[in-house]
Amino acid sequence: MREVLPELLRWWRAGATVGVGTVVGTWRSAPRPAGAAMLVGPGGEAVGSVSGGCVEGAVYELAQSVVADGTPVLQRYGVSDDDAYAVGLTCGGILDVFVERVSRESFPELDEVARDIEAGRPVAVATVIEHPDPAWLGRRLIVRPEQDSSAGASTGSLGSPRADDAVTDDARGMLASGRTETLTYGPDGERRGEGMRVFVSSFAPKPRMLVFGAIDFAAAVAHQGHFLGFHVTVCDARPVFATTSRFPSADEVVVTWPHRYLEAERDAGRIDARTVICVLTHDPKFDVPVLEVALRLPEVAYVGAMGSRRTHDDRLARLREAGLTEVELARLSSPVGLDLGARTPEETAVSIAAEIIALQWGGRGERLGHREGPIHHHAPGLVAATSRSEEATGNHPD
Repeated sequence: MREVLPELLRWWRAGATVGVGTVVGTWRSAPRPAGAAMLVGPGGEAVGSVSGGCVEGAVYELAQSVVADGTPVLQRYGVSDDDAYAVGLTCGGILDVFVERVSRESFPELDEVARDIEAGRPVAVATVIEHPDPAWLGRRLIVRPEQDSSAGASTGSLGSPRADDAVTDDARGMLASGRTETLTYGPDGERRGEGMRVFVSSFAPKPRMLVFGAIDFAAAVAHQGHFLGFHVTVCDARPVFATTSRFPSADEVVVTWPHRYLEAERDAGRIDARTVICVLTHDPKFDVPVLEVALRLPEVAYVGAMGSRRTHDDRLARLREAGLTEVELARLSSPVGLDLGARTPEETAVSIAAEIIALQWGGRGERLGHREGPIHHHAPGLVAATSRSEEATGNHPD
């Protein structure tokens, strides 16, 4: 939804009614993730995509029908056994798409939600997509963190206080980890029941990538991080190297000792389970202090450190002397990256990005052409890295 929000908001503010198709569930090799959306504008304009082209035509026609009669529809699209080029996903995936009409009357909170997203404030939109009572379909609850009073902790209603309370609790947990998915309840929000399905779309601030070490490899990693949608910070204690001109892809460049910066961010509560940390200086006086802090963080998605195997062994010895346990050291990905045979800073950055993606989705870094079965994984999200000593590139500078 985020990518089509500006156009949707423009039509909403003009008082128009828009057909919106949103991916609310995926199986097998579905090409777009949950939350991907397609708009059908008041003049028949098509904006966005739910499948990369496979079923856009069918969703377009359904959206026009929904705008005309006002009744939301939950539609499943999948591969056709009889005709692979019939309406369906020829890639073999399955999509659930919820199609509704959006206007000032049906979604009065849209402007507030858009302001939250633009300001980087976390907000979740919970929508009833299936219910025994058709009157519940399309009802929304806007959920914010409990401590956020900028626009009220939550607004709207799904249909009953019990349902609102249950979904609010779950949506706040999903918002904290940036997860978007469909939840199932009993018709009145019962935890152990079926009949009501609620799609929760989380709009959390961008996950963070912290890059320590203002070297040429760091510039390439910062560029990859920006490309992947991270908020990228480059930090180095040397002002001659840590300049914005050297790191145009970074959102911020900080001049201070890396471990001091990481401690301050930790104490300010700005490190979460989605944060990835890349330590690239391969200099013990910088690396060891910042890794002491990073590997002891209670929640962090990834900690990687660049260097040769000799540097890696020396670094582990220094960290053990500093008192780190084997459990804490097992969270370190070093030498950093997947084995792609990388040589240049740009190639190395791709190998680091590949490792982060693999950990996020449960991939193993194998060639897809040499595997059978689904090509997409459905891991819950980034997890702390275990040591990749035997899988990493092992070809970085000392």
